[in-house]
Amino acid sequence: MITLITGGARSGKSAFAESLYENDNDVVYIATAKVTDDEMKERVKQHQNSRSKQWRTYEGNYNLSKAIGTEKKYLLDCITILTSNIMYDISKDEENISFQLQKLIEDKVFFEIKELIDEIREKDFNLVMVTNEVGDSIVPSHSISRAFRDIQGRVNQRVAALADQVYLVCCGIPVKIK
Repeated sequence: MITLITGGARSGKSAFAESLYENDNDVVYIATAKVTDDEMKERVKQHQNSRSKQWRTYEGNYNLSKAIGTEKKYLLDCITILTSNIMYDISKDEENISFQLQKLIEDKVFFEIKELIDEIREKDFNLVMVTNEVGDSIVPSHSISRAFRDIQGRVNQRVAALADQVYLVCCGIPVKIK
């Protein structure tokens, strides 16, 4: 089963995702965040404290299928940070991200996720993925921010199309939309 959970910042997405596996120990948490400063260090610590100590953690943004072991349940948190990290790796020296470069970034992010999904399906395991709904706010004033929003929106659409079920979390309340 492939499940995608989306929603706004601090909507309760991660808490809902973790609750789906709250009684399970054979879970792998795929963490995409990079610790770059004290704030991010604290955010990562909060996430670590919210999940079972029995779960194995895999940290990375590439070759996500390497996270797959003998465990049957996987939680990827989150696609938005994955996109941000890959976008930065590819475009860090650019002042403007062309539509061609946006497509390259989008395809790379989607490839990483699809490779994981394909492997999970082949083994008949379960995968829960968390992402942010980034299109429900104001249009960003900076072109790189608009490019990120557009890339993330298209990645979310492509991943949702592959998912068996999709939830939107709003104010801590999950609503099944697929």
